[in-house]
Amino acid sequence: MGSEIDINENGAAPTTPRAGTYKVVDLFSGGGGMSFGFHAHPRFEVIGAADAQLGKPSSPKGSLACNSTYEANIGITPVETDLGTVDPRLLMQSMGVTSPIDILSACPPCTGFSRTNAKNHLEDDKRNSLVRRTIVYVDAFQPKILVMENARELLQGRWAHHFEILRKDLEARGYTVHAENHFLNTFGLPQVRERALVIAVSEGYDLRTLEDAWAGRSLAQEATTVRRALNGLPSIKAGEAHPEDDAHASPSFNSPATLGRLQKIPHDGGSWRDLLDVPEGMNYLTPAMRKSVEKNDFGSFPDVYGRMAWNRPAPTIKRECAHVGNGRYSHPTEDRLCSVRELGILNGFPRSYKFEGTSLSNKYRHIGDAVPPLVSYQIASVCHWILTGKRPLIEDLILPGTHLRPEDIQDSDTSQPLTDKLETQSTREAVAA
Repeated sequence: MGSEIDINENGAAPTTPRAGTYKVVDLFSGGGGMSFGFHAHPRFEVIGAADAQLGKPSSPKGSLACNSTYEANIGITPVETDLGTVDPRLLMQSMGVTSPIDILSACPPCTGFSRTNAKNHLEDDKRNSLVRRTIVYVDAFQPKILVMENARELLQGRWAHHFEILRKDLEARGYTVHAENHFLNTFGLPQVRERALVIAVSEGYDLRTLEDAWAGRSLAQEATTVRRALNGLPSIKAGEAHPEDDAHASPSFNSPATLGRLQKIPHDGGSWRDLLDVPEGMNYLTPAMRKSVEKNDFGSFPDVYGRMAWNRPAPTIKRECAHVGNGRYSHPTEDRLCSVRELGILNGFPRSYKFEGTSLSNKYRHIGDAVPPLVSYQIASVCHWILTGKRPLIEDLILPGTHLRPEDIQDSDTSQPLTDKLETQSTREAVAA
């Protein structure tokens, strides 16, 4: 009954779907990273979403406040409910879903799988079971296509049996399943982010993947650099927000020592180890850093307090990216944490994306938790290919408002830009018509 009460009080009013669009439901919708790729595609319509808004299992309900960010960008209010217990029929009722849908997205929390969490080497986090519970939503919504994104350990970690159970359940229902780990900078993301991508198609549809969409196409290396992605953003200081973009904001430092430490770290890719080689740098080592120096062990947490490098992709942006001490999240040249806007761009969000709420830390979490929209737009285009038989053109792989350009992608077999090739192809098709 608790789930029913939650849905009735916090669920979105059913919307009237647009005619001629494929219908999408997003579970574990977060700040809208997966949904936005489908929302931005003209042939898809997101008709329902659900998320419990939990920062972590011990957090009170709604503490992450991601549903407000989702609503501001997608235009519907996600149902706030526990997807580990809710009756799928009640969930469908709250969304106004009365017939099978086209796409179901289910991206359960990755925290329990990730290798960066030491506990995961010993304990099977109870949230991991949400992966195999996805099958109850497949049975309820009956999607033509299921898509899922998670940490790479979903497929190859100690607790990969959760996904293997889901795979077998899907195959028993006639779905063809493809699951593979990818570095998402391969698809144009300006960030080294390794993730598991899953796509399952029901009987009667040919399986297509992102690899298929990129077959014969290659990406210019400079297209995935921090420099290209952040080009043109105005300078700000720590503790400031730009007057024309409240998401271009960076938190202030909680101590003069933290600011002093960052000021000593060299620009353009410097790390805390460089403090050993700069004047008075030793004075800014934290106790943990000093211990690493004494042990000559620099392998643990090498990126903390590090600066990004202009001419390389950003490092992996994790959910706790709201402090310079949590990773290599500092600006290449300015003495501050990269802003919400900057990390959003580096995780594939359009420059106009809205990050809502009063907590700056939560806005950073909405980014670190997200499926990059730049990639989810490509996933949407692959789903359109599956449903229609039409392979995506290069324009179908570039989310508007992001840093990617058509000329960044070339035919792997020649030096001719794909845009030129496609123009020639379009001319031939017009003549033939």
